[in-house]
Amino acid sequence: MKTTAREPFKFCTRLTLTEVTGSKACNIAELLEGIRAADDAVIYHHTHRFIKQSHHLVPEGANDFAYWVTNTVQADRLGEELTSIDIVRYNSLADIRNAFVGLLERHLAENPGPGRTVAPGREFHFMRAIRFSLPTDCAATDYASFAECLKNVSVSSLYLHVFEARLRPPYGVDDFSHWFKTNFNDEKVGEALSRLDPYSYTLESLRQRIIRVIERRLAEVNNV
Repeated sequence: MKTTAREPFKFCTRLTLTEVTGSKACNIAELLEGIRAADDAVIYHHTHRFIKQSHHLVPEGANDFAYWVTNTVQADRLGEELTSIDIVRYNSLADIRNAFVGLLERHLAENPGPGRTVAPGREFHFMRAIRFSLPTDCAATDYASFAECLKNVSVSSLYLHVFEARLRPPYGVDDFSHWFKTNFNDEKVGEALSRLDPYSYTLESLRQRIIRVIERRLAEVNNV
């Protein structure tokens, strides 16, 4: 089995700036219209932000839409349904948008009427994430150096390569699994990582789990 990669894995990190769009919603119907009109950068901000910013807590699959509906509009059942949308299952931001649109459309069809309009100052404000990918000094050429790099990069780097990677080609695949498959024809790493539920871990604990997967695979490879 090959032990050195054709192409090194170059770890990058993510920098995100927030831009105010000026769009806002006062009720569920306006929230639906805002999500329909939102570009990918807006959908990204209001969904993936929770995973990254709550890296020191155990994420609960929350998103800004669910949080506002539950805590401001006080529509608890709808908030629970919005929370249940598992953004990691989707391979594009367009698919994520469609999931929210479909759920809100069903809710409004089943609950006709204006519904609750929140007081001024309590509106949902649509924001946009402007993302930058920056190189780090870490690069890996084999299993051992990959595990070592993973111990030292920031959680922003982990987030970029595990979560954001699934939203770009090859869709639905994290960067780590793709590298091991294309360079070592090793699909076992990808299979192991696919079994990790990202909502069950903080980013820091997810890092430790992935390191254990790589180190266990390294031991197997060395024994071949």
